[in-house]
Amino acid sequence: MITTPVYKPVIPRWLPTFPSHWKVMRIKNLFREIDDRSVSGSEELLSVSQYTGITPKRESLENEDDNLTNAASLEGYKKVTTGDLVINIMLAWNGSLGISPYNGIVSPAYCVYRCLPGNNPEYFGYLFSTNLFKAEFRRNSTGIIDSRLRLYSDKFFGIFSVVPPIDEQDVIVKFIKVQEEKINRFIQKKQHFIDLLKEQSQGVIDLVLTKGIDTNAKLKSSGVEWLGDIPEHWEVRKLKYTGQCQNGLNKGAEYFGFGFPFVSYGDVYKNNFLPLTITGLAQSTDEDRSNYSVLEGDVLFTRTSETIEEIGLSSTCMETIKDSTFSGFLIRFRPLKGFLFNGFSKYYFRSQLHRSFFVKEMNLVTRASLSQDLLKNLPILIPPLIEQENIANYLDKKLEGIVTEIFKIETEIELIKEYKEAMIAEALLGKTVVN
Repeated sequence: MITTPVYKPVIPRWLPTFPSHWKVMRIKNLFREIDDRSVSGSEELLSVSQYTGITPKRESLENEDDNLTNAASLEGYKKVTTGDLVINIMLAWNGSLGISPYNGIVSPAYCVYRCLPGNNPEYFGYLFSTNLFKAEFRRNSTGIIDSRLRLYSDKFFGIFSVVPPIDEQDVIVKFIKVQEEKINRFIQKKQHFIDLLKEQSQGVIDLVLTKGIDTNAKLKSSGVEWLGDIPEHWEVRKLKYTGQCQNGLNKGAEYFGFGFPFVSYGDVYKNNFLPLTITGLAQSTDEDRSNYSVLEGDVLFTRTSETIEEIGLSSTCMETIKDSTFSGFLIRFRPLKGFLFNGFSKYYFRSQLHRSFFVKEMNLVTRASLSQDLLKNLPILIPPLIEQENIANYLDKKLEGIVTEIFKIETEIELIKEYKEAMIAEALLGKTVVN
């Protein structure tokens, strides 16, 4: 059991107070670098993520026959042993590191370190993932902007770390794992409830978007298997006959970070309709802002992703974002005037109706990117404008309670995640008495 700690001011100044009997040591006295290379490349390929730590690469594949990597060979990849610390030196500042629970190999661009005897590597895996140490990794990384930062071994080894006695390291790790398991179970239950609510709302959306809100309307075949029967006065057109498509801006990293509003992949991926306040910035020219503008009524689609489920998701611009441009990872669809009501678009293009089209067609073409040609061939339903507006208003009112409940639960999840992060940080610095 850990006794009640006595705190003391320490140097370096960026470290907060911690129990007085703990040590402060440079990381070079805690870890050594390992550069053992694979001869055959046949070992388990591992990936490094800020979200999941170290995991087998195969677990992230959609299908068993997908390629693990684009590399011609895995020969020369770095060997990893269970308990080794693996760091993606390009993203150390963002927490892309972890203690490996597996034997395997990782990219030669990563660094592998082994904990010296007398310490628990898992303690330092947790410690180095805290905001405190991520900030220190950023300060010690070489580069001008985030996308070019590198935490090289000499800089990593020069950073100071707190070092509790080994028995306290073990107790702290055990405590964190128990608390993490409880919190993760709570989050899983909440997320499952959100999934059920979204499934419920999606059923309502799909029904209304294909059948309308007039239950007495006469139906006809849409001619599209996954759309089924539709009201006989509705039209079916390919998207290319209702507007124009445009890919976004492709620029180097130095182009971003300040300037004018820039709509990113995340803005589209996370939202049915674009937020009025865009946080991304880009040094766009007058010509850029003319060619890649984001106007009221535009629909932006995700174009590239590692998984097919994230391709073809849309977000509708409900109000013009002045002086903005949009990412090259997106396709902008700009409807012809008089075809689509904004409120209808935000539901229609984000619905699950089109997933079967994207999945089928992209499996035939490519798993990596949505092309304009494919998007242009998407069949879409076009009710009369007044009916589109009525459908949008109906869905807004029908789904209001579900949207509110989902927001409430998502807020709870974010709060518990913040609590989890704070709890781990306090335990690692001896500010929580654990046993």
